Amino acid sequence: MFSRTTLPSITAIAVALTLTACAGEGTSGAAASGPPDAAGDDSALGDGHGTIAGAQELPEPQLHLLSLDETGTLSHLDLLDESVGELGTVDGVADVATEGRYAYLVRPDAGAVTVVDSGVWTWSHVDHFHYYRGEASMLGDVEGSGRATVAANDAGAGLFFAETGEAIVLDAATLADAGLDERVRVSVEPHDGFIVPVGSSALVTEPGADGSPTRVRVVDGEGRLGEAVECAGAAGTIATVVGVVVGCRDGALLATIGDAGVIELERIPYPADAGAPPATEFRAREGRPTVAAVAGASGIWLLDTRKRSWALVDAGTPIVQASAVDDTDEHVLALAADGRVLVLSGATGEMLAATEPLVAASAADPELVAGIELIADQHRAYLNGPAERRLYEIDFADAARIARTFDAAAEPRFTVETGR
Repeated sequence: MFSRTTLPSITAIAVALTLTACAGEGTSGAAASGPPDAAGDDSALGDGHGTIAGAQELPEPQLHLLSLDETGTLSHLDLLDESVGELGTVDGVADVATEGRYAYLVRPDAGAVTVVDSGVWTWSHVDHFHYYRGEASMLGDVEGSGRATVAANDAGAGLFFAETGEAIVLDAATLADAGLDERVRVSVEPHDGFIVPVGSSALVTEPGADGSPTRVRVVDGEGRLGEAVECAGAAGTIATVVGVVVGCRDGALLATIGDAGVIELERIPYPADAGAPPATEFRAREGRPTVAAVAGASGIWLLDTRKRSWALVDAGTPIVQASAVDDTDEHVLALAADGRVLVLSGATGEMLAATEPLVAASAADPELVAGIELIADQHRAYLNGPAERRLYEIDFADAARIARTFDAAAEPRFTVETGR
């Protein structure tokens, strides 16, 4: 059914040293799936290191692909042993988001977001990582009205219901205890917006007179509205190792946590001579400073949040998605409109490699193309082909070699990577 290769893993010696270094620090207590702030301070978690009762710490990342097919069945593919488990069935899903552990299933007709704990996660301890595996479970629904937009990161999950303007932040710590406690709930004027957690606070979009998002406002941990900053055409958000990015028509806002624990907002404008449409959706390898976004038909915006700078590269062909690997070779991945995966140099824009058209039928189908996801991690890229009924693993550093192909019994309409 598929070609098999061995996935690269963390060096055993390095893992042993990491676990020894933390052995005296304890491994009990409840925690979220990532660092509570950009400084990596885990004091709020006691000596937990990301573990919860009943979970097992393991020497390498427990990477999985979670897919939802046209029947509503959730499948969880273990990328280490290639086993597949079913997590349940959920109807009416129009989108799926994740921060690496939890999957958020957007169900517009039900006016709800169903939250699933994948049971696998990685804990960042600044200079090393801890890897955990527990039981997967369906945590339940967060109810609203109509379609929700989800912005999830290690600080929690922001759920925004455009029809009513309800903005909710789920608490990361209680998610780890199988709870759906709301840390923040505020109401703004209905519009097509979002709310994104930033540390213990959040940013929520607000509309202007024409009903489109024109600014973002700080919301503190008690749900109190604070400072508002202009951000015309606010669209797209992503968390990096530096802070949280929000896309604006004239560039981006970067939100970081200052010494006093207060959100600090910094504007990163586009180059004056850019001549490309603004970014509206960001993608990147988890925990890196550089993120990518589509810029017009064939352009790719690269935003380095550490250097506070933009770069524009040309893929040379129409693309529908772009993601920054941000490794030492500055690889950038793109999904071409014809279904190929492209590997580009972020430094020069040169095309380094390309696959055959892996998902041509899916990319040509307006109902399926929105669910295709090109996922980048440290060693591999993953791509779902709904019409092709396949999942692909691609070694982007080895001339875009297809490392493994997984045949699916049904259409993998949506796919996210968990365990990272």
